[in-house]
Amino acid sequence: MIRKTVYVKNPSGIHARPASILVKAASRYSSEFHILSHGYRINAKSILGVLTLAAEQGAELELEFHGEDEQEAMKEISAIFEDGFGMMDEETGGE
Repeated sequence: MIRKTVYVKNPSGIHARPASILVKAASRYSSEFHILSHGYRINAKSILGVLTLAAEQGAELELEFHGEDEQEAMKEISAIFEDGFGMMDEETGGE
């Protein structure tokens, strides 16, 4: 099992579109994937679970991976958070 702390960078936080991006990426891996926040541990392969986090910009989340492809999953999913779910330019008006 591996864990990594990430921060939500995109201004509107994790709403339906970012949650969908996250769950779609996670589903490509066989490893279990959970997100820990505010004492909760949610199944991050569930869009409803991800949405229940209501994670706003700046939120600190701990990603937890467990399985044979955990390293690959962590690398891809961490990059998604780092990139602001590909929504940074879009949400800031391209500035």
